[in-house]
Amino acid sequence: MSTEHAGQIEIVLRLLVATIAGMAVGLNRDIHNKPIGMRTLGLVALGSALVILSGSVYEGLHFGQDAVSRVIQGILTGLGFLGAGVILRDENRMQVRGLTTAATVWIAAALGLTAGLGAWFITFAGTAVTLFLLTLGKPIEDRLMRLLSGKGRPEQDGLEG
Repeated sequence: MSTEHAGQIEIVLRLLVATIAGMAVGLNRDIHNKPIGMRTLGLVALGSALVILSGSVYEGLHFGQDAVSRVIQGILTGLGFLGAGVILRDENRMQVRGLTTAATVWIAAALGLTAGLGAWFITFAGTAVTLFLLTLGKPIEDRLMRLLSGKGRPEQDGLEG
């Protein structure tokens, strides 16, 4: 196999891993009937990987760490707009909803970036920790709140979602 084909296979692998990592996080959101799910977060992660790959390697030219850093900053700044779209405020109860879902947009982008950079361990570990937190974070938080405050979690804080 030629070096060019090996590089192309590596790029496809990075794009697939980014997409799968984003989809795994999105599946959790789908299971909990949240506004952003598997396809959306898969696309966010894929888009991040595409941008980081195109920003770091183009026709064999490798850009320096400065250029890659600027690409990462641009992605994470731009993702704020997508995340902001899922944050809602209930005017009657002064609750904010969707912050967790907005955070999953940001983490899916970060997982896409790490996969795009070929940082495999960080991508897999980040996906695992994200899924752990999304799956077990609320029960652990509720238990700690009961233990430390002597009460259940107040529903009016409204920061989940």
